[in-house]
Amino acid sequence: MRVYLDYNATTPVDPAVVEAMVRCFTENFGNAGSVHTPGQQARAAVDSARESVAALINAKSSEIVFTSGGTEADNLAIFGAVAASPKPRKHVITTAIDHHAVLHTCQELESHGVEVTYLPVSRDPNSRGIVDPDDVRRALRPETVLVTVMHANNELGTIQPIAEIGRIAREAGVCFHCDAVQSAGKVPLDVNRLGADLLSISAHKFCGPKGVGALYVRTGTRIVPRFRGGHAERDRRPGTENVPGIVGIGKAAELARVKLPEDSARISSLRDRLEMTLCERISGAQVNGDRARRVPNTSNLTFRGAGGEAMLIALDLQGVACSTGAACSSGSTEPSHVLLAAGLSHDDARSSLRFSLGRPTTAEEIDYAIAAIPSVIERIRAISPRTTAAAVPVQ
Repeated sequence: MRVYLDYNATTPVDPAVVEAMVRCFTENFGNAGSVHTPGQQARAAVDSARESVAALINAKSSEIVFTSGGTEADNLAIFGAVAASPKPRKHVITTAIDHHAVLHTCQELESHGVEVTYLPVSRDPNSRGIVDPDDVRRALRPETVLVTVMHANNELGTIQPIAEIGRIAREAGVCFHCDAVQSAGKVPLDVNRLGADLLSISAHKFCGPKGVGALYVRTGTRIVPRFRGGHAERDRRPGTENVPGIVGIGKAAELARVKLPEDSARISSLRDRLEMTLCERISGAQVNGDRARRVPNTSNLTFRGAGGEAMLIALDLQGVACSTGAACSSGSTEPSHVLLAAGLSHDDARSSLRFSLGRPTTAEEIDYAIAAIPSVIERIRAISPRTTAAAVPVQ
């Protein structure tokens, strides 16, 4: 049996999404920018998808910009908002645990003279990974042009107090961007309640295709486009629209919105059973992150005395696929920047695994993982040079 527990990295495409996309490859293949009938049919499909994505986050369809994914959406939001500001000196606020699509973009801004503040997060074992909104308020300056804070962390699953941060930014007259790639389709999203001016999502995180995402741009928010070449997406993202991909994200958003309440309850129950049983059976196992303020599908666990890469390979051989951190950081020899910022030691950060569930996850798969994981941890601990007296054998 093979058990996939890495849904935060990517998800399988829902069959209904595939069916909708196939028609765009074979029947409705027109260019959405053309004025003839095939082009207008493609335009109608794009417009319908835009409405579905907008409904997922309670936005207006005119506020949705389609992109190639979450990374491009983050880049467009951050570079675009900073470039649009008329302030001569510019300052950006983000957090130490944001995704590299945000952090690397901020580092690029720094190389061009923009000052960036990287806020810390809680290191308390009971609330790891949560940013303090008061830290955002204290970091604001007259030259601050953007606050960018992720909604749900991709490694811990922790949900930030985005609505409060949004209010702080709005009161200061500062543009607010939220990377919601890991929360879209998992928890209800309302851009008005969150107070976001810009918000990023990616289709392949909620059973849609890879290579397509969206950026919400609140009416009146100015961004400078990153690309040049045409008037698509209301002059904010030129280029021929990826009609099959856009139809795919539209259908995935529709399904996610309808299925979210049922999915959330079932998946969180399975997640909790996996987490609780592993902590009971494996001595020294600990849950990382705030157990209450998190998305329903994610569990990050430290197994002291066992190396993460060794656990990952051994579990894969047993048919269980999980992760040691962000998929885009695969191959890195450094421990997770998220776990270090949340207060874990280097050894504990290197001894942690992320289990993330999805809509297709079954109780049988969780039972299989529960049966396989403890023995793997025991074997890895027995041969690991980092094994300590605290890392006693599995019970």
